[in-house]
Amino acid sequence: MIRILVIDDDVLFRQVIAEYLTSAGYEVSQADNGLSGINLFRTDPTDLVIIDIIMPEQEGMGTIIELRKDFPDVKIIAISGGAQAGGVDYLGFATKLGAVGALAKPFGEEQLLAAVREALGEE
Repeated sequence: MIRILVIDDDVLFRQVIAEYLTSAGYEVSQADNGLSGINLFRTDPTDLVIIDIIMPEQEGMGTIIELRKDFPDVKIIAISGGAQAGGVDYLGFATKLGAVGALAKPFGEEQLLAAVREALGEE
């Protein structure tokens, strides 16, 4: 079974994503910030990481950089509600750092599943 780690500080949004993914047949683990997400990934690696960009403790950009450095083959989808805040294209920058996909919040179940399937090479 394909395993996905969802890292997002918004507990309700994270649970909705996990529900969508579980309903689609994926096994899902969750973390509430980049630091706990990296620690979880180190002990229990997954096939894909979906990561929010703006979070406390350790934000998404630093987490993407660390994951890419230590696990260069990990597939990452970046998500953000502040995709273009203050003139900065966070999701575009995340893809330059190695995210294979990016979604601006809010997004629907079909958008999420299409991005996941594409990232995993299932389409």
